[in-house]
This record gives sequence, C-alpha cells and structure tokens, in this order.
Amino acid sequence: MKYSVWFFVGVFAALLLAGCASIVHGTTQDVGISSSPSGATVSANGKQLGNTPVTTELARKDNHIIKIELDGYEPYETTFTRSVSGWVWGNILFGGLIGLAVDAVSGGLYKLSPEQLHAELRSEEVGEWEKSQDLFVFVVLEAEPEWERVGTLPKSN
Repeated sequence: MKYSVWFFVGVFAALLLAGCASIVHGTTQDVGISSSPSGATVSANGKQLGNTPVTTELARKDNHIIKIELDGYEPYETTFTRSVSGWVWGNILFGGLIGLAVDAVSGGLYKLSPEQLHAELRSEEVGEWEKSQDLFVFVVLEAEPEWERVGTLPKSN
C-alpha cells in the first residue's frame, strides 16, 4: 500500500510537470509589427491582422509568412521562424519524454524569431522610368560588358 501511494504521487507529479514549457512559456507568442511609413496592411499566412503598428499573437509551433503592403510602396515579406526554446531543458530535467512530447505537439517547445519586426517600406517610384522625364540617371558600380559605351573618352598618347 505504501508503494502504491508513492507510485500515484510520482505519476501525478510527472503529469503535473509534463508540458512544463507549455505551462510556463505558453503555446503562442505576442509579436509587434511596425513599418515606416505606418498604416500598412499586415497579413500572416494570408490572414489580415490589421494596420501597422500592430501587436498580434502567433502560434509558436509554426513558421509564419508576414506580408506588409501599402499603396505606392513595394510589398515587404519576411518569415517568423520557430526555433527550440531554452524551456526544453526544463522538460528534459522535470517532464521527461512525456513533457517533451506535449510541448513539441503544442508548440510550447519553440520560440519565434524575430520577436519584433520593423519594415522600412521602399517607394515604388524609385528607379522607374517615366515618359515625361527628359533625363534619367542610374548609377552602377560596374558596367555590364554588353552595354554600349556612350561618351567614353578616347585614350590619349
């Protein structure tokens, strides 16, 4: 009888500690997303989240494709990627395989990077040719060999 009580206490403790990271760390993560200029539409995995600046909750168990769009600016796209959190050590020490499995399935085992995102949006007009312009200057560091050289000075002796 004495051993069965300790057995049940041990099983209860193991179940209590199982999923340690899920309990302490959570299965979702709050991330802040901003842009310059602000007011851009933010979507994660195709689902609209709002306009910048916005704070949203993302599931830790998945990678998330973030797209930021604003009229007159090039779309900005990046990925929040998951990586193993430091809470995995708590599972290994206290939760064993059960806790590790629970956290792996629920997402508590992971963290998302980056924790905050700021997008510098580029204007769509930069570098584009407009018919109304008389002169267009485009600076490059190295010319392509097939380009025609205009205005090249002849070598002097």
